[in-house]
Amino acid sequence: MDNRSDIRDFLTSRRARITPEQAGLLPGGGRRRVPGLRREEVAVLAGVSTDWYTRLEKGHISGVSEDVLEAVARALRLDDAERTYLFDLARAARPARTPQRRSRAQLPPSVQWMLDSMTGSAAFVANRRLDIVASNTLGRALHAPLFDPRGAANFARFQFLDPRAHDFYPDWSGAANVTVALLRAEAGRRPNDTQLRELVGELSTVSAEFRTRWAAHDVRIHHEGAKQFRHPVVGTLDLTYRTFEVPTGDASDPRLTIYTAEPGSASEDALKLLASWAATATAPTAEAPATDRH
Repeated sequence: MDNRSDIRDFLTSRRARITPEQAGLLPGGGRRRVPGLRREEVAVLAGVSTDWYTRLEKGHISGVSEDVLEAVARALRLDDAERTYLFDLARAARPARTPQRRSRAQLPPSVQWMLDSMTGSAAFVANRRLDIVASNTLGRALHAPLFDPRGAANFARFQFLDPRAHDFYPDWSGAANVTVALLRAEAGRRPNDTQLRELVGELSTVSAEFRTRWAAHDVRIHHEGAKQFRHPVVGTLDLTYRTFEVPTGDASDPRLTIYTAEPGSASEDALKLLASWAATATAPTAEAPATDRH
């Protein structure tokens, strides 16, 4: 796969955000034509020649040693997710493999049993393309607006193609940033995933908001955090989450995410109310909430 443009744009954007002072360099004289560090300054910090770094930034990364990539990562002050992304880009630049279409994750029944046993938390399993592939009752109720009439749900499509997402996520912009950063990280890790590339192409064609964020080359690997929802049935929910790997042997590497509320909080009461509603609601109602209170 020819990923030279991704390598170029990623390294250029990371170089642009660091000032000489931040890098511990004395500011050079005269007007700087570019924001952030110059290529020769990154080369000095990484301990390589300017010509070599210039070639690297143009996308010629195949065959570069891990030691050199580590040096570049340190020079550009990459965080863990960005460093992983750089190494993934280097792996993807090696001799291309035939793109393969991977089917939706086939989870063993025991995973669904585990989900169903979690009655007080909203839990779901998603693949790296952000499709929900399994959920417990409360997890499905929490994400009810995401599910289309076929029962399929994808976080990115809902985020950028469904107007209800702006109401469902009070911090829509922050949630959108995370969604795109997760997809960007996965694109570096799985460049030959045809379905992922089709998803990115679809969203890039339809959504200017997605295109802008995709071009920023921000990446993210998340394991825990907090998120606020404005649910059409129970109103505002402030929840914390943790995400875990699900080792199934499936190529899509699914992850389990569990949302919980602080004990004694209004959100815990709302989550309990949502669980009660989900237990009595019919499936079509759960998938298409409309005029309930906010």
